[in-house]
Amino acid sequence: MNRSLAPQALPSLQKQLVSLGVDAFLVTDPVNIRYLTGIPADASWLFVTAKRVFYLTDFRYAEDVGRVLKTARVVQTRVSLFDTLFDLAVDSWVRTIGIEPRHMTVATLMRLRSLAGRDVRFVPKQGVVEELRVVKTPQEIALIRKCININLKGFKRIGKIVRPGITERRVLEELERFVRDEDASLSFPPIIASGPNSAFPHAQVTDRKFRSGDPVLVDFGVEIQGYKSDLTRMFFLGKMARSFQENLSFIRQAQKEAYKVIKPGVRAKDADGAARGFLDKNGLAERFGHSLGHGVGLNIHEDPSISCRSGAVLSKGMVITVEPGVYFTGKYGVRLEEMVLVTATGCEVLSDHDQ
Repeated sequence: MNRSLAPQALPSLQKQLVSLGVDAFLVTDPVNIRYLTGIPADASWLFVTAKRVFYLTDFRYAEDVGRVLKTARVVQTRVSLFDTLFDLAVDSWVRTIGIEPRHMTVATLMRLRSLAGRDVRFVPKQGVVEELRVVKTPQEIALIRKCININLKGFKRIGKIVRPGITERRVLEELERFVRDEDASLSFPPIIASGPNSAFPHAQVTDRKFRSGDPVLVDFGVEIQGYKSDLTRMFFLGKMARSFQENLSFIRQAQKEAYKVIKPGVRAKDADGAARGFLDKNGLAERFGHSLGHGVGLNIHEDPSISCRSGAVLSKGMVITVEPGVYFTGKYGVRLEEMVLVTATGCEVLSDHDQ
C-alpha cells in the first residue's frame, strides 16, 4: 500500500463541498479512491465531509488499511456499505451527498435512496475528483517518467527481435516477459500489428508472421503503483517503402506542429487542430480518424481529451499523449505516440520519438 502522490487533493475536495452545494461527497470509483488515499480500493467507499473523511470497507481489508491510512478514519461495515454509509450520514448531520454518476449504477442509487428515505438527498456531481486528477503533482510526474523509461527500454528490446518469420504473438510474449522482469506490469493489452494489420488503429494481436517489407506498429504502456504510460513506435523490416517513409515524416511533423501550440491557456482542440491541419494540407485528413490524444495517469485514458470536440483548456502539470496516425486499409498504418508534459511556458516531450 502507498500514500497518495497528491496529498492536497483530499483537503481540496473538502473545501469544494460548499461550492458544490452538498454536505458531503461519496467517492465510489476505485481509481478516485486510490488517488485520494493512495490505497487500491476493493469493495470500499470514501465518504468525505467538511471536517472528517471515512474509508468504508469490510472485514477483509479494514485492519490492513487501518494500519497505513492516516488521512481517513477506517470504518468496518457491519451489514453492508449502504447501512454503514447511512449511519455515518445521520451521525454527521448530513442531508445532501454528492455522488459520482459515472461510477454508480442505478440499482446502487435506488438502494441508497430507499434506505435514506427523505432524510438524505443524493446529488449527481460529474467529474469532481477527475478535475483534481487532471493536473499532476511532481511526485506523480516522477512516477510517470519511470513508467516511460521502462516503456522506451521495451521498444529497444523489441527492436532486437523483430525479423521476418517471427509472429505478432511471439513479440507480445517477449514484451510481457520484459515488463515483468522490470517489476512492472502492462497498462493495457498491447497492440502489435504487422503489415496490413497495422491499418487497424486498435488491432488485435494475431499469429501473423512478419515478412520482409512489413511495417510493424507497437503500442503499449507500463504501469507502476497504478500510474501508467502509453507510447507507440513503428518498426520496418527491410528497406522502407517510399510511401511509408513519406507518411512517417508527415506524422512526425504533425506532432511537431502540435508541440508548437501546447502550453497553458491553449484549448485542447487547438492542439488537435494544429496536427490535423498539417495532415489536411498534405491530403491526409481523412486518414486521421481519431483524436490527437488524451490524458494519462491512474487511467490510461483520462481527461483532458485532446480532440476537435474537446472543451478542455490546457494547464501546467497536465500529462497528455500526442498520437497522430494515418491508415490505409489493406496496406498499412502509421502512428507515433509521445507523452507530453504541459510546462509553464510550453511543453516537454517526456518520451523521445527517435528512440
